[in-house]
Amino acid sequence: MVDLATEYTAEELLATHPIAGPLVVAGVRCHGGFTADGTYVSPRTRFRADAIDAWQQHHTETFGTEILDVPLDTWPEHYPNVAQAKYLLAEGIRDPIVATLTRIGTVEGFGAVIRTCNVDNIQQFVADDVSGTALEHLDRGLLEAHARDEAGFGDEAGHKQMWYATRDIAFEHPLSAADEQALIERTTLGRAAPGAAATRPGGIDDLDASLGALIERMTRILLIELSAYRAFAWAEEVLSDGDLVAGDGEAARLVSYIRQDESPHVGYLRTALSELRDRTLIDRSGRRRPGETVIGGFFDFAVSQSTGAIRRSAVESARDEVDRSLTGIRRRATILEQFDALGSGSTADTDKT
Repeated sequence: MVDLATEYTAEELLATHPIAGPLVVAGVRCHGGFTADGTYVSPRTRFRADAIDAWQQHHTETFGTEILDVPLDTWPEHYPNVAQAKYLLAEGIRDPIVATLTRIGTVEGFGAVIRTCNVDNIQQFVADDVSGTALEHLDRGLLEAHARDEAGFGDEAGHKQMWYATRDIAFEHPLSAADEQALIERTTLGRAAPGAAATRPGGIDDLDASLGALIERMTRILLIELSAYRAFAWAEEVLSDGDLVAGDGEAARLVSYIRQDESPHVGYLRTALSELRDRTLIDRSGRRRPGETVIGGFFDFAVSQSTGAIRRSAVESARDEVDRSLTGIRRRATILEQFDALGSGSTADTDKT
């Protein structure tokens, strides 16, 4: 393998490639931009992508283990699926799709809270050296770059605004400001996160509170990012259908840019959690804990929540929006029957009628 640099400054991890032109959507300057040949360039990746590759190579060579992963094919498909979404749009039922795009944008904006999870001197909680790792760089630009990507920074819009723009392009500004806020409160803010546990598994509660919070936040955001790949594929396919949505494919292209931007998020989160998993952690009492027990135990727990209770809650919320959109429509029963017939057939997706 080629030896790559493993030490970076915050300025380097926040640096963007030179671009020939910015990404402007509906008059709004978004992050990222284009090279002279029209290729989209993600923001803050001038050094970040190479850094993640270097940390992964360094970790594999040091510990001989694979980087933490969840195969995408084990993740539930998006609900409603592509066929269901297209069927609703063909019937003139747009509100559930508008709601989904709005919710995705809102959740993306929440990702900015990761910048608040910095741990001062993480080395004090890890028995093994963390030099030249993603862990060492979390408070040296990695968390801040992630936050800026999601919520924007300065006069550049981030993923939150880009998802809203995707919705407005595809459906020609379907919501007033008041309607948008009501939708957010109903589908996102008004729904408590399911599956919370009084005691988290793996001994994570025995760690320093700041380290435990960091591990939990990184794990949950990683799983959100992984599940988002399903949403990206779904949105690109639905929004590229010019017979059903407006914008001549622009909305789908914008989603493809967001998908590209998310790659370093998944990369550094997988890497940092792997680095903790394969090291020895020091808990609040000074005892040493195998990282594999702490990280592995909590990761498995979080995956089961994400594919179980959290998944069911998301499906229920989406189905509520379908029901709501059909209120007062004479063909409601027929449309619901056909909608459900196009589903995956899983109980979680079709048990609410």
